[in-house]
Amino acid sequence: MHTKNDAADIFRQLAEGVGNSGSPRFYATLVERLATILGVDHVLVADVTQLHRAETLAVWSDGGLVSNITYSLAGTPCETALGRECCLYSRDVQSRFPDDKLLCELGAESYLGRALYAADGALIGLLAVLKNSPMQMGELANEILHIAAAQAGAELSRQKAEQALRESEEVARESERRLDTLLNHLPGMAYRCLNDRAWTMQLVSQGAEVLTGYRPDELQGNRLISFAALIHPDDQDKVFHEVQSAIANRRPYRVIYQLRHRDGGYRWMWEQGQAVMDEAGDIICLEGFISDMTDQQESQRVQNAVAQVASTVTTQVGDGYFQQLIATLVKVLEADAGFIALLHTSPQGNESVYGKATTVSMVVDGAQREPYTFALRGSPSEQVVLEREAVMHDGPPLLLPGTLLPTKAWIGRRLDNANGEAIGVMMVFYRQPLTTNAFATSVLQILSTGAAAELERRRDHRHMHQLAYTDSTTGLPNRIRFMELLAEMWKEAHQAGSGLSLLLLDIRRFKEVNDLHGHQVGDQLLVTVADRLAKLSRSYGSLARLSGDEFALLVADTTPSGIGDLAEQLRLAVKPPLHLERRVFHLDVSIGFAHYPQDVSEAGELFNAASIALHHAKRRENSICPYTQTMRHALQRRQRMTERLSAAITEHRLELYFQPQVNLTSGQLTGAEALCRWHDAEWGWVSPGEFIPLAEERGLIRALGDWVLEESARQLLAWREQPEGGLPGRLSINISAQQFADPELTSHIGQLTAGVSPSAIALELTESDFMRDPDQAVEITHTMRQAGYALSIDDFGTGYSSLSYLRRFAADALKIDISFVREMLDNHHDRTIVQTIIAMAQALEMKTVAEGVETRDQASLLAEMGCNEAQGYWFGRPLPADKFAAQWLTT
Repeated sequence: MHTKNDAADIFRQLAEGVGNSGSPRFYATLVERLATILGVDHVLVADVTQLHRAETLAVWSDGGLVSNITYSLAGTPCETALGRECCLYSRDVQSRFPDDKLLCELGAESYLGRALYAADGALIGLLAVLKNSPMQMGELANEILHIAAAQAGAELSRQKAEQALRESEEVARESERRLDTLLNHLPGMAYRCLNDRAWTMQLVSQGAEVLTGYRPDELQGNRLISFAALIHPDDQDKVFHEVQSAIANRRPYRVIYQLRHRDGGYRWMWEQGQAVMDEAGDIICLEGFISDMTDQQESQRVQNAVAQVASTVTTQVGDGYFQQLIATLVKVLEADAGFIALLHTSPQGNESVYGKATTVSMVVDGAQREPYTFALRGSPSEQVVLEREAVMHDGPPLLLPGTLLPTKAWIGRRLDNANGEAIGVMMVFYRQPLTTNAFATSVLQILSTGAAAELERRRDHRHMHQLAYTDSTTGLPNRIRFMELLAEMWKEAHQAGSGLSLLLLDIRRFKEVNDLHGHQVGDQLLVTVADRLAKLSRSYGSLARLSGDEFALLVADTTPSGIGDLAEQLRLAVKPPLHLERRVFHLDVSIGFAHYPQDVSEAGELFNAASIALHHAKRRENSICPYTQTMRHALQRRQRMTERLSAAITEHRLELYFQPQVNLTSGQLTGAEALCRWHDAEWGWVSPGEFIPLAEERGLIRALGDWVLEESARQLLAWREQPEGGLPGRLSINISAQQFADPELTSHIGQLTAGVSPSAIALELTESDFMRDPDQAVEITHTMRQAGYALSIDDFGTGYSSLSYLRRFAADALKIDISFVREMLDNHHDRTIVQTIIAMAQALEMKTVAEGVETRDQASLLAEMGCNEAQGYWFGRPLPADKFAAQWLTT
């Protein structure tokens, strides 16, 4: 299963692969990228000819490009893929198509094919991927193939259009040399209209034979051939629907199409007509008047205009294509303005409704204008979308969207994708009324196919860019896009000699919300926080979501003090309570920030510095933290300490010290506490107060805890072999919160201390640790007691455990925290707390052990209060095993 980061990288690779439209390497790059992304053995793109044969444009096989081939589609899986959205043979494809020699040569076991379509829906090619093992394609792979097929189809359609244009120019020049007469009107051609796709002729004029090569009686009643069969296949559906639409709206129709002569050649026809109705107003047939435009002056003008536009855009793609197209189109049509606009759809019920449009390219009085979004409803573009083609010869003055240009006339053509769905409009506008529109309408119609294909390609590229560079949850730029922005903005700041600040924000306790309430609530929370941050940060800089609950804000040319104020505003913006699914969440953020050039000199260093500041912000109550060099040094030390501590654990370079525990009444030794000590060859003695928390933070505490348990067991066994007979009482060993989270902890301790009786060990559990999950703590402590271990609650009084849970814990002793013992002689409040803990323990039949006893008076007062045992410097400092044994274990 691909992660979001994987998907983003995949779509970025695909975008790079199809981004070189017009390049001779387009198909070769496409098949190579698909083979790599999908993990298949073979990929091919082919042009499907009219002879039911395929001519490959690029073939990738077993890690490299191979020569192109031509093969018959009959009896191949490619034949079944034509005309279908997707055709998959997940296994045994050779046995299904035994006559396909190519499958055998490739060694293919599975096959997936997709047909390639031109913008007008015509089938022009296919894309196939093959694998030498069974193939399964998930949702992501299918989307990749869908986009790749659309891009390949658009490129192939563009190439065919270029070829057709070159051939058309050659035919036109030949026609000029050979033309003897000019054929004009063919009046009186009538045919049935409603649902009659054959266009059956009822009456045919004598001029039909010159136009088509067929006698009137051969055309009438479809006696030899139907008129529809003579219309070019690319134009059949289009012409039929346009005529049907016009008649349904009780208006004349005007259509342009190619008509095939009996000798096999095609000529351009201009037909205009209307419905013939009976006395009741019912349509009985259509009367159409057809002109041969191929050799007329108007047709030549159209071709010249199209050629002029095409010659300026054939090498352009994306925005450059549209800008050049509209600029040239406005010029050749002698218009005052023009634009291509992309339609936006919004869901409404089970349908998608066109609500707005945004200009992709707009030219007014010869100058390019910025993109502009406008409402479709009531605009000329809405009429174009509804009617496919619309003209206003002389209307009321209308301002062009986004401009102050008053227009009275316009011509528009709808742009459809390969599925026949409207995706845009192409329009030209005039200040003065139009006297005729045939020329402009013809030019727009001919150019609309290429414009639609490029518009769809641009939309696919935008979709891929969005997948690769946008966070799908919040809609903000993702980490990949953010790092690009950081590099760009740093370069601008460096060149301009200005500043750049980076703020990193982390939602506090977000993981807790996610774990307790689920990812759906977590995602809603992220979206809300993103919206709050975006509203404030929009006027300052670029906001992005990096990962999880971490956001980033880049702010150009600002002072460090100003960034501190902004950080506080961002924190306050997140603070208001958030209501989600009948719950109220109180949020806060940690913010770390750094500046260029005050703190660092490079873009990468700026991110690193802000990350260090965020790390410190998370560890302190004040959740806003600016970067300082001291932080870097501290972090570097912590990193080095982590590495050296890990090595010390692995190489057994740690040491156990033992502190005696004594009976306050008799003064006799009752046990000892095992304490870990670390002497580093370079740093000397490292304080446990520094390396123990570091081990917990960096994930080393379990390994450290295991070492302590194993070493304690080894030492207990060694002492037991001495003449003195070993340690009296029990050896207390601390268990960390991370160890305590393991439900199998009891059996794990048994394995590490094999050979030592559980009755010789007391496990110390810090109160704040087991209160994180009291119910699980109750279960684990009971298991430990059943195994024979004694249990002590360490640092008691600091974790706010309730009496109800304290009764349920199977603990033997409460250890009074050193912070209360230290001040109890002088602080009445602390003395009361100590007395209360002792009384509570007595009521629960638990013994008490006081930590940090350093004076005789402290020991005496504790004994008077009823405390059972104590440890501290008054009785003895922690000692290495041999010195401890010499002082405490000798008779």
